[in-house]
Amino acid sequence: MAFSVSSLFRLVRVGFVLAREGAFALANPADLPPTARTLLRLVRLIERRGRGDGGEGLAAAMTRLGPSYIKFGQFLATRPDVVGVRVARDLEKLQDRLPPFPRAASVAAIEEGFQRPLAELFSELGEPVAAASIAQVHRATTADGRGVAVKVLRPGVRARFKRDLTAMAFAARTLESLSPEARRLRFVEVVETLARSVVMEMDLRLEAAALSEMAQNTENDGEFRVPTVDWDRTGREVLTLEWIDGIPLNDVAGIEAAGHDRVALGRTVIQSFLRHALRDGFFHADMHPGNLFVDSEGRLCAVDFGIMGRLGVKERRFLAEILLGFITRNYRRVAEVHFEAGYVPGNYAVDEFAQAIRAIGEPIHKRRADEISMAKLLTLLFEVTGLFEMQTRTELVMLQKTMVVVEGVGRSLDPHLDMWSTAEPVVREWIERNLGPVGRIEEAGRGALSLAGILGVLPGLVTRADAVAGRLEAATRNGFLLDPRSAAAIGRAEAYARRWTTAAMWVIAGLLAYIAATL
Repeated sequence: MAFSVSSLFRLVRVGFVLAREGAFALANPADLPPTARTLLRLVRLIERRGRGDGGEGLAAAMTRLGPSYIKFGQFLATRPDVVGVRVARDLEKLQDRLPPFPRAASVAAIEEGFQRPLAELFSELGEPVAAASIAQVHRATTADGRGVAVKVLRPGVRARFKRDLTAMAFAARTLESLSPEARRLRFVEVVETLARSVVMEMDLRLEAAALSEMAQNTENDGEFRVPTVDWDRTGREVLTLEWIDGIPLNDVAGIEAAGHDRVALGRTVIQSFLRHALRDGFFHADMHPGNLFVDSEGRLCAVDFGIMGRLGVKERRFLAEILLGFITRNYRRVAEVHFEAGYVPGNYAVDEFAQAIRAIGEPIHKRRADEISMAKLLTLLFEVTGLFEMQTRTELVMLQKTMVVVEGVGRSLDPHLDMWSTAEPVVREWIERNLGPVGRIEEAGRGALSLAGILGVLPGLVTRADAVAGRLEAATRNGFLLDPRSAAAIGRAEAYARRWTTAAMWVIAGLLAYIAATL
């Protein structure tokens, strides 16, 4: 992402809003060098009086900064490993609800996207029923009389997000260059992950594809369904899908009045999520109650597939064995799984790690089953793994955060929900199927195919390795040569970076001086 003067001024504005709303109260002066402590004291002079703690201030600042930062704040809420559990909870309160844009703009986007008049596609297109930072939804009727939901991208949203993400990327690179802790938490990777997520959310064909994949994965799941995509009326900026008539899961009174078994429904929410994560490696990562409904047949229905999570076979095995290890109190096996997956450096002892995990697991076995939070357990586990230098696993953190939401939904339907007995059948089924005899045979077959593929390309690899070895030998004798154009390009890039860093520091210093003078 390129950086510009406008990005610099946007960052200055972001810094001012963060300071004004009290977000810098999150910084611990004891962790900062003397110069940074002085700057922090100056910045905090402009805080609004009566502001709450830093987490509340950060959420308020994100709201003031607009759609891109609301989305960023919601994304950070899925990363308690970066912002901390308490701040993540404050950021969960961020509502991605914006004023709707005019229906006429949606009509224009639909007609431009399909190069056809609206009347040929829909006999009726209502006013917006929901509006967020990236898109809004209309209820409509197709020309052949079907009720559908039409999601339309917000005008100008791509350019807005591109500008803001460029500024965020620059800030993340700067932080990583200055702070070892920022490098451990992978701030640059956090922004890059957000950017990829947003890019995918802004191409509604990809959301349609995710929905289609989930439908294929769950076609035999009698208790769960997703709406059907209308591919003829779906494009990059417009998504059309079946309208779901159902009761949202946050309407517990409505669910009871309709005669649905809310205890069974709570169990279905938990088991469906775990089944998707373990069996399919593909799960809905935004399962809040507003995206979940129960239809007239008592089936769980999910909508809004803009944010999805994926787990590879290794991650699925990791999750299943960890959950089963805690269920059976086999803490050494939980520790061994971390080492087998390569998540914990080999310079630590398995027994030491197992001891730390026991400190998490034992307290839960002294509580009633309905008092044990599986999501909280995973949160504590990730905190402990940080002590053993386990690198952040983005896909696992997203899973853990989704589990927090899913667990909350399940317990809103059944306050006495036993997470462990509910999860155990799904976990055991996956382990028996994938780590039992049948799974071992299939794994051996995949290994044989991989080995055959390697043997097929081996002669070419040997030839290339021989050539590389020859070049390295020559380089050892004669030294490495650097093309003059490469040297000049490196010099220009370093000078450019120094100029922008210097400019940024002068602008920030000037802003602080101005603030101090006015106060």
